[in-house]
Amino acid sequence: MNLSIIIVSWNVRDLLRQCLHSIDAPTAEIFVVDNASSDGTMEMLRAEFPSVRVMANATNVGFTRANNQALAIAQGHYLFLLNPDTQLHPDALQTLSDFMDAHPHVGIVGPQLFYGDGLPQSSRRRFPTIATAFLESTILQRWFPRNRVLARYHMLDTRDDETQPVDWINGSAMFVRRAMYEQIGGFDEGFFMYSEELDWCYRAKKAGWQIVYLPTAQVTHYEGKSSEQASARRDILFNTSKIRFFHKYHGAFIAVILRAFLLATFAFQLAEESAKWLLGHKRELRAQRVRAYWQVLKSGLGE
Repeated sequence: MNLSIIIVSWNVRDLLRQCLHSIDAPTAEIFVVDNASSDGTMEMLRAEFPSVRVMANATNVGFTRANNQALAIAQGHYLFLLNPDTQLHPDALQTLSDFMDAHPHVGIVGPQLFYGDGLPQSSRRRFPTIATAFLESTILQRWFPRNRVLARYHMLDTRDDETQPVDWINGSAMFVRRAMYEQIGGFDEGFFMYSEELDWCYRAKKAGWQIVYLPTAQVTHYEGKSSEQASARRDILFNTSKIRFFHKYHGAFIAVILRAFLLATFAFQLAEESAKWLLGHKRELRAQRVRAYWQVLKSGLGE
């Protein structure tokens, strides 16, 4: 078996169906690890895709653990980790495989991603600095959207249509060499979801593997269709994962400061949305945001 495709799914039945139909790889083994979906995903898989190997979890065990379940039994020389909210463009798999065949020192290659409306989606990154942690996806990014720290992080000085070495790639489509996986292991399950691909790429590069962005292979990514179902939970997972990554590689002191900063930003946003609610501005929206920010604050953003 040359290729194993692994898809972790949660309550995105129709997008998963579309994703599976886009896979043109008759000899590949395909795994779907379902994290306790309640939308008829299992029935759809049994009826429409009997050749897919389905692993059904009784609870949502998280993105990292679910991927590791399939990685542990996959037989492919190459391992393609694919989100269910993706759709492969023609020849994407062949292009990725051919590139890996020709470049034995590459451990992970990522295709170019596009949003559902056809616009390019940023999917390549440099490793984050401490400054990145305080800016990226925080209220400071809203206040200072154009700054050199995030421009560097998002690699805005490089072209979307240029094959290039990168530090890490978006985890929605990761084409991986088995030898790399066997050397460094699977995902760190301390990350329930978010930052797990950053951590994996960090470990891969530390072990001497190259990571490449390959725009000649293309994938549409209908971003966040699972995580957007629970925004407070998404905010908690995203930020606890960020804190975990910086704790792991920059130490406990930085993690403590980062956690305090992030909680302060959510407290500020809670106050801001409460004031707008009191003024009668879009009260339903403000109430929804107040509840979400309050849940984040109650969590303490602890691991």
